[in-house]
Amino acid sequence: MKTTIANVGQFVEKEVTIGAWIANKRSSGKIAFLQLRDGTGFIQGVVVKAEVEESIFLKAKNITQESSLYVTGIVREDERAPSGYELTVTNIEVIHESVDYPITPKEHGTEFLMDHRHLWLRSKKQHATMKVRNEIIRATYEFFNKEGFVKVDPPILTGSAPEGTTELFHTKYFDEDAYLSQSGQLYMEAAAMALGKVFSFGPTFRAEKSKTRRHLIEFWMIEPEMAFYEFEDNLQVQEQYVAHIVQSVLTHCSLELKTLGRDTSKLEQIKAPFPRITYDDAIQFLHEKGFDDIKWGEDFGSPHETAIADSFDKPVFITHWPTSLKPFYMQPSKENPDVVLCADLIAPEGYGEIIGGSERIHDAALLEQRINEHGLDKTAYEWYLHLRQYGSVPHSGFGLGLERTVAWLCGSEHVRETIPFPRLLNRLYP
Repeated sequence: MKTTIANVGQFVEKEVTIGAWIANKRSSGKIAFLQLRDGTGFIQGVVVKAEVEESIFLKAKNITQESSLYVTGIVREDERAPSGYELTVTNIEVIHESVDYPITPKEHGTEFLMDHRHLWLRSKKQHATMKVRNEIIRATYEFFNKEGFVKVDPPILTGSAPEGTTELFHTKYFDEDAYLSQSGQLYMEAAAMALGKVFSFGPTFRAEKSKTRRHLIEFWMIEPEMAFYEFEDNLQVQEQYVAHIVQSVLTHCSLELKTLGRDTSKLEQIKAPFPRITYDDAIQFLHEKGFDDIKWGEDFGSPHETAIADSFDKPVFITHWPTSLKPFYMQPSKENPDVVLCADLIAPEGYGEIIGGSERIHDAALLEQRINEHGLDKTAYEWYLHLRQYGSVPHSGFGLGLERTVAWLCGSEHVRETIPFPRLLNRLYP
């Protein structure tokens, strides 16, 4: 019976065949222990010399790291095994023998591992991280489908910048200028006016020359937009969504989190509602904590965000930011037009901002004024202004950075380990 490592629990005390690779091995004179992986998981195969033909034991003893093979054996329950099972091997058929596999069980430097990212993905911790990433994606679709959102795919090539920055990747679109998208938000607003509640999930690009552990050049964003949703409604969707994906990872990725050495007690506390602090209160709080250098109207750096997050055991919203710090499309507060109805959601444990969101300006005259104030080309945003001219309504949305969220839930030190093939300031290979 052919099966996978993930499904061996269905075949206890039965003989199965698994297509696998050798992740590692050790042997004594009478027993060989094979660490097998097949993409769905890891399991130990035990080869007892006295119980198999001599040729089978010799294969087990001499097989090299990352060789591929079909392994046949009896599934046994084993409480000591991480998965709860191991395989008593009865036969081995080598498919391909790997020679001089470059990533050995010894320590390797980061640059070496990044140069061999295509192979490093096979390791236990990288495998676990990708499984957590996959669960977040699965839970994202589950949440938004359940809540009545429609999946919409915005373009990757655009003629304008959603946030009006110069940190864009420029390309030629035949005889026009085009840019790789830094956000699908503006297009999602158009989709929300047609479909009510929508979300996108796709790659975004920032030509930001940053080398911090939180930044990638190419990363993936989940971006919902909702018609008739005001600022408070928006915050509630965000906290419900984040709580959902955290609980889903805890439920479905317990083995992966254990492999990563993640302290899950901190994640178990992540349930809605989340605490909130205004930008004004955050400034006062930082001054009390000794950050005298930060002044009203300045953006927060990583140390500031971490100091605020450390005061809470859940993600915290920092709301009502200065208008001057935020993009042109954000709705100003009625009580104070110097601040906008936006929020950054800061993850605990020093992982920084994972969501940025706001109520969007729905008044055409105000939006046009803001476009002019930011020195943007009005012609490029004509279509965006149409959304306010033909049945405009209050609407809100947000964007969650997938890789930062994966890093937080996995306890990873750097976002480069949270995406299969990271694009960094000085890395386009492999």
